Amino acid sequence: MKRSMLILLVVAALGVAATAQARVATGTLAGTVLDAHGKPVAHATVTIQTSYGDHPNATHTDANGHFAFARYRTGQYDVRAYADGLFSAWTKRVLIRSHRTTEVTLRLPAAK
Repeated sequence: MKRSMLILLVVAALGVAATAQARVATGTLAGTVLDAHGKPVAHATVTIQTSYGDHPNATHTDANGHFAFARYRTGQYDVRAYADGLFSAWTKRVLIRSHRTTEVTLRLPAAK
């Protein structure tokens, strides 16, 4: 009797652990890309990667300079923008939190 109860408890605990692992905490990183004069940049490429330089991914801004990376694992990421031969500085260690949207503004330098 005690042994079957112990086995049942172990199986239940493994089931709870598997369910918790299946629910990965995710959040969203969103923002705007602006030019050197503070105007939104349409169709800019925005790159995101882990703060260790892993798993790079990219998206493009909309007509209003907005972008979003949805359902990313919680953690720290680096992000930057590119348009018309110009790169913004890397914004480092941006924290994506569970079930939240983190906002950033990326600024492109003036053309030389």
